[in-house]
Amino acid sequence: MDRSSETLDSIREINLSYLMLAQRMLREDKPVGMFRLGLSSELADLLSGLSLAQIVKLAASDQLLCLFRFDDHAMLSALTQATRHADVAATHAAILLAGQSAVQFA
Repeated sequence: MDRSSETLDSIREINLSYLMLAQRMLREDKPVGMFRLGLSSELADLLSGLSLAQIVKLAASDQLLCLFRFDDHAMLSALTQATRHADVAATHAAILLAGQSAVQFA
């Protein structure tokens, strides 16, 4: 198996894990799941309603489906810098993420 094939297999595994986790989070507590995933209500409804066959088909994409939300230096630093107030770092990151808009349908 070559590296390209291994990379695609890894992407598909990540996609499947992400979709299953997202669906579970949304079904357990939709508002919290929407916040943690950065999703709009419409997209949350769509994801939580997918069948297992639909999830598997979507996960088979060769494109990574999850989004790296820490695209700002301040957000990433809040989680990675050693601090005397480690308990505040996670709260600070959550506040910064709350300022981002939810993912909407195109």
